[in-house]
Amino acid sequence: MIVRADHVAGGAFVVFGLAIFALSGDLPFGALSMPGSGFMPKLVAGLLVVLGLALVARASESGPLSAIDWSDGKHASLVFLITALGVASYEHLGFILTMGLMLFGFLVVVERRNFAPAVLYSIATTLIAYATFAIALKAPLPIGPFGF
Repeated sequence: MIVRADHVAGGAFVVFGLAIFALSGDLPFGALSMPGSGFMPKLVAGLLVVLGLALVARASESGPLSAIDWSDGKHASLVFLITALGVASYEHLGFILTMGLMLFGFLVVVERRNFAPAVLYSIATTLIAYATFAIALKAPLPIGPFGF
């Protein structure tokens, strides 16, 4: 049997979905009319498992794993690193600083965009997202060390 890219990706999705399901086991599921805090993680975990299995089942249509071009690995590593730093600093720096710095990092470090437009875009996008979630939807967002 030839190991194909979709075998590996589908298997990873199944394992990740099972891990989410196991980690969200203590959260109450609730009911459809009044879902609990465990409803969404379990729904997403179930979808990950089902769609991962579908990917494995149709893996014969993808290319062999050995034929994958890994030349974009540096780009993917930078995206992973910036995202991991953002996740780690989210509660300490707050929503506005973390999201602004993440967007700026993606634009300048990963995509190599010009400095000034990257700053403007990062600030505008972060403030629009903040207004959407914190003001319009009244979602509680972490406050940073500077009070925003």
